[in-house]
Amino acid sequence: MTHIALIGGGNMGFALAVGVTKALPDHHLNVADPIASQRERFDAEGIATTSSNTDAVEDADVVVLAVKPQSIEIVTEELRPIIDDQLVISIAAGTPLQKLSDLLGEQLAIVRCMPNTPALVGEGITGMLANANVSNEQRSLAESILSVCGAVVWFESDDDLDKVTALSGSGPAYFFYLIESLVAAGESMGLSHDAALRLVVQTAIGASAMVSQDDTHPTELRKNVTSPGGTTEAALNHLTQQQVDQQFVAAVTAAYERARELAT
Repeated sequence: MTHIALIGGGNMGFALAVGVTKALPDHHLNVADPIASQRERFDAEGIATTSSNTDAVEDADVVVLAVKPQSIEIVTEELRPIIDDQLVISIAAGTPLQKLSDLLGEQLAIVRCMPNTPALVGEGITGMLANANVSNEQRSLAESILSVCGAVVWFESDDDLDKVTALSGSGPAYFFYLIESLVAAGESMGLSHDAALRLVVQTAIGASAMVSQDDTHPTELRKNVTSPGGTTEAALNHLTQQQVDQQFVAAVTAAYERARELAT
């Protein structure tokens, strides 16, 4: 049985804990959070909790750091004396792999992860980065833990993880923004909010399913639905004239640059 200590009882930690409990029942999980109301959510799911980080880590094989970036130094200072040969998995945003090694010890096996919020509904994607101390077995273990919340993709550098942060970490907000805008367009034409929202959300789900289930490139899928002289072409011509595609590139680049700033 693998013993996992989850440090931090926020939303991402909760999603991960519930996912592990359901998908990996042979793993034992103990969640540490100093806030009683946070622990109550886990208690309701039958997941063991404690207010003490050190108690949770004491018998753990894997330590998952699911804390806010501003708390990482305080938490690691507390845990460093008792972390020895455990696998450490960090989902603390913006904390580079080398900084984690500096805080916890160069000898430790550490995996840095960048999940996104669809993990809360089991549809997330997580970028993962391992240091040189992580064995193949530990990579597989880390992957099995994070995959309970969705897909995982391995990368080679912290810079890659900063790009992941900009693209998929922040990415759900881009799609929410697009959904908001399309719903507003429907309402401006006289549709009710509920009707417009239902139309837009299901269209987004359907379009995503077509991309994920079809080998056809998204460009070809777009062309397939764009009849010459039709309504779709009229809309896309307007978006092209406004250079919306270039604005998306600029927006994601701005997020990447900010991720790099936060990582220093």
